[in-house]
Amino acid sequence: MSRNGGATLIVDPDVKSRAALSKLLERAGFEAIQAATGEEALDAARSERPWLVLLDVCLSGLSGYEVCRELRDEFGDDLSIVFVSGERTDPIDRTAGLLVGGDDYIVEPFDPSELLARVRRLDARRRARANGGSAKDGSLERPGPATLTQRETEVLRQLALGGRTREIASALKITEKTVATHLQHVLEKLGANTRAQAVAFAYRDGLVMTNGAEQPELGGARPAATL
Repeated sequence: MSRNGGATLIVDPDVKSRAALSKLLERAGFEAIQAATGEEALDAARSERPWLVLLDVCLSGLSGYEVCRELRDEFGDDLSIVFVSGERTDPIDRTAGLLVGGDDYIVEPFDPSELLARVRRLDARRRARANGGSAKDGSLERPGPATLTQRETEVLRQLALGGRTREIASALKITEKTVATHLQHVLEKLGANTRAQAVAFAYRDGLVMTNGAEQPELGGARPAATL
């Protein structure tokens, strides 16, 4: 039995990736079960009733997006779903994952401590719900960026265009600590749980164009950030 209660379902076609994630989560006190395909994921979710699914996008048979829709329709908002992908890494991919019902979208390679921090945040949210407290539901129905300052909007735009903290700091000629402060304000004002959700808001409200009309000003930054 997990020290944290309930199981985490890891859905990834690569056995080594599944094993590494399982080991990471189990060391942190989370029980982990595994599935290699979308069909296996649905079967495991129905039989094991996990509280969290870490879901790769590129699966044989059903895609991760299709699995997410099925799980969300069947289990509702009580099930946390986090996409993890090293192939579908463009901002539009991350936005699509959130729009089909994902709570978060993590791009590989990622820092293990960051993944655990996001898992623990979702765990705290579900525990707050179980205890009758209020928690953000991950919905995209949030205040728009009109509530942001000009600098916060600039930071959000750079994030959506693929910038990491140090690259955003360089592009805007501010410190990394200042970038982190602005990002925290952005999350609070938009009611977003994660930076990935903030990126989804940036696209929703037209801060970043998906047709390539707007390009990063990050001096060689990748087209998508490891959030």
